[in-house]
Amino acid sequence: MADSDPKIACVRAYVAAFEAGDAVAAAALFADDATVEDPYGSAPMRGRDAIAAFYARAMQGSAKLALTGPVRVAGDAAAFAFTATVAAGGIEIDIIDVFRFNAARKIVSMQAFWSPANVRTG
Repeated sequence: MADSDPKIACVRAYVAAFEAGDAVAAAALFADDATVEDPYGSAPMRGRDAIAAFYARAMQGSAKLALTGPVRVAGDAAAFAFTATVAAGGIEIDIIDVFRFNAARKIVSMQAFWSPANVRTG
């Protein structure tokens, strides 16, 4: 799947938003009624305003994301593995995110798969 695929482009825009510390840009990738479960199984955040507030908090510690493999696309979804590094706390977390998209190519759900076993401090 080429990088020109809109789902892959969205993932790359998401990573770039973290690089820039831009919670508004990250939230703009989501549909108005989207949900975020981070980590998966937690109470979902609903709506773009809640999602923007979540990303603003996440980016306060200068969190950066680095893809650790190719983005996988199937149907209306994209899955990707990455490492989140939070310099302020000396923390690294290995995560797999799954985005589902609507027909307008906006993220309608994000599920982040990680647990304390995936967190490293140092």
